[in-house]
Amino acid sequence: MGSRNVVVFEDFFPAMVEKLGAEGFMKELSNGFQLLVDGDKGVITFASLKRNSALLGLKEMSDEEVVCMLREGDLDGDGALNEMEFCTLMLRLSPELMNNSRNLLVEAILNF
Repeated sequence: MGSRNVVVFEDFFPAMVEKLGAEGFMKELSNGFQLLVDGDKGVITFASLKRNSALLGLKEMSDEEVVCMLREGDLDGDGALNEMEFCTLMLRLSPELMNNSRNLLVEAILNF
């Protein structure tokens, strides 16, 4: 059997929420956004994601994969990810967090 290059995504988000709380976790997501953002435009663009993909351990991503990532999270159709779209995408990529999203929302509201 030939081996296949497979990326295995391990969901660390639930452990991060448990350790940091909802507010701390959202701050970490915001920090992640800042690592990938195009400083001039204030959003994650194709160029900024491609340029910073090595920070994510994804330096081998094809242009098509980068476009797909942007398209997946781009809720307003502008071709880029603002901070809200980025955080929403990250939460959607975590099945366990999605299952517990109501509890996280309640905690965030109570701490607001």
